[in-house]
Amino acid sequence: MHQIRRIPNDGTPLEPSPTFAIWRNEGAATPLEYADGHNGLIINRYEQARLILEDSRFSQSPGRMPAHHADTKIMTPMDESFPEAGDLDSGNILALDGEQHSRIRRTVLKRFSVKSARGYEEEIKRIVTDQLNFLKKQRTPVDLTDNYSEAISTATHIYLLGIPKPFHEEYDRLFVGPSVTAEKISFMRRVLEVKKDLLAEDVLSDLLQSELTRGEIEGISLSLMVSGRDSVAYMISTSITALLRNSEQLEKLRTNPELINNALEEFMRVGSMFLTLFPRTATEDVVIGGVEIAKGQSVSVSPVSANHDQSHFANPEEFDISRDAFGHLGFGHGIHGCIGQQVARVEMREAILQLIQGIPTLALEHAEQLEPRPFAHAVATYSAGEVLITW
Repeated sequence: MHQIRRIPNDGTPLEPSPTFAIWRNEGAATPLEYADGHNGLIINRYEQARLILEDSRFSQSPGRMPAHHADTKIMTPMDESFPEAGDLDSGNILALDGEQHSRIRRTVLKRFSVKSARGYEEEIKRIVTDQLNFLKKQRTPVDLTDNYSEAISTATHIYLLGIPKPFHEEYDRLFVGPSVTAEKISFMRRVLEVKKDLLAEDVLSDLLQSELTRGEIEGISLSLMVSGRDSVAYMISTSITALLRNSEQLEKLRTNPELINNALEEFMRVGSMFLTLFPRTATEDVVIGGVEIAKGQSVSVSPVSANHDQSHFANPEEFDISRDAFGHLGFGHGIHGCIGQQVARVEMREAILQLIQGIPTLALEHAEQLEPRPFAHAVATYSAGEVLITW
């Protein structure tokens, strides 16, 4: 019988805690103590991780979080004086299951398809170019995260959602900086009210013209305003950090930019933001991939661990942008896989290529993420941190 463990907090985005390798060697699942004190499981191996993420016998609710070491300054606590917030649950795709989840997700799916992502390329390229020109004017060393990665992800998010211009600065303040959930809800509702008279070809317009209820529209709008933007910024900063620490890989990509699509998948494999994905709860007794899971038990899949499983990825500790890393779990998997992953790939591709080609002498001075830091969220995620670059 395994002893109950907690998620290790001694790893970094590019160097996972050695505890994960120990757990993988012991078995596909390890008993895990969640933040509220109850006992669940963490899934360490690739095969079982994919099977669980594909299985409809696992629910997103009740969403009991596993991290004991989350940075509460980055969390967004609910303001109890906001009683209407409960109406949003009907549209929160991060917590829904079954047909309700699928119905709401379908409303916005076309805006995040491969075809749509290609249609956004020119605007994203412009956003990146403008931000690169801004970055070049700064005195070095300069923080890449604050002056490049976050700005690109925020501008792209605003563009895709269709947030009207008068709200841009407030979105940046509330959704990039720290704020309570009540402020975000108020912002979302004010944006939707104005957006009714400014319909266009964007996500919020699609929602407002859909057959969803008001609560469903507000719930998914808030989910989309909150989700994805931070992970894109994280991946840009972490990918650049990885390249600047591996000069051979950096030079390989500079001289062979056609490798970028492979490189993106390798960045997602070795630098996953999620130590664990949002937890699932078994709705019945399940045996999956040899793992026994009791009804009502919480299960957290670890992309960080699964992406380093040597039974699926040869030499998993080696960072190699030319390897075939497709199939990684950096974007999750299954019906709750990242809805915006195709757009995220376009953002990452443009941000990384333009930076390494536009500043040939780019160098890393210091990155906070090279040392262990508090988790950015109770689901157990890394944060990009300050990445100081020079040239």
